[in-house]
Amino acid sequence: MSKKLIRFDWAVKKLLRNKANFAVLEGFLSELLFDTIKIDSILESEGNQETDDDKYNRVDILTQNSKNELVIVEIQNTYEIDYFHRMAYGSSKALAEHLGLGQAYSQIKKVISINVVYFDLGQGKDYVYKGKTNFEGLHEKDILQLSIQQKETFTKKEVADIFPEYYIIKVNQFNNIAKDTLDEWIYFLKNSEVKDSFKAKGLAEAKEVLDIMRLDKEQQYGYNRYLDYLHLKASEVLSLQAEAEERLREAEEKIRQNENYKRSVEIAKKMILAGSTDDFIAQMTDLTVEQIRNLRNQKE
Repeated sequence: MSKKLIRFDWAVKKLLRNKANFAVLEGFLSELLFDTIKIDSILESEGNQETDDDKYNRVDILTQNSKNELVIVEIQNTYEIDYFHRMAYGSSKALAEHLGLGQAYSQIKKVISINVVYFDLGQGKDYVYKGKTNFEGLHEKDILQLSIQQKETFTKKEVADIFPEYYIIKVNQFNNIAKDTLDEWIYFLKNSEVKDSFKAKGLAEAKEVLDIMRLDKEQQYGYNRYLDYLHLKASEVLSLQAEAEERLREAEEKIRQNENYKRSVEIAKKMILAGSTDDFIAQMTDLTVEQIRNLRNQKE
């Protein structure tokens, strides 16, 4: 048994900022990061504020966990060719915004960027990707490590622990077969459903918090408006795709026509040299008599 729940992207923006509902987001982060994550607070930044021109197809939430790390969760429903660049910008901005004036560089916070995308980002067979920064020797091929003093001073194990870390979940690439608790979360992200058999952290709370029947009238209106917007965006994407495919077909047809014309001209030139009549050449090549006469004049 399962029931349809509120989409996670809308819930992140409207419901899960409430401290009483942190368990849902904590469960998701714990399963993805293979750690027990506790959220201390929801932070505000320029990319984490609701404004009049806020885009419904983009959801940002910036949190600080109990380890003093910054965790960005961003959800993108429609295709963006430069999304990798946006990931880099978002983590850099969060890092810079939360280093106080006059603080040493050693005080920067670890940034974890989690990106849930509903389109095929890049090329790859998997549906969950992790990226981190390592420095590899050009000659020895070894990985640069922190010194003992650096490990003690910064309480870090590896150089990569200092730099931003990235996760990408390509939801549409998931095959709906939940093999572990992380897959159970991805199933929910894709289908907005939680099966009774699911045991992942946070999903039991999600079934309660994200029950559509719990929304008040104003929230139901906002949620339905959001769903309408997603349908509209999907239609726009489909229309743009169809338009692009039609233009491609037209371009390919022009190329084919041009190639056919070139072949016809070459055949006509040979037939002119062989003494064929204009009418016969036109019949064999689909060129007009006038085009053939022009070719004769060029020969002369």
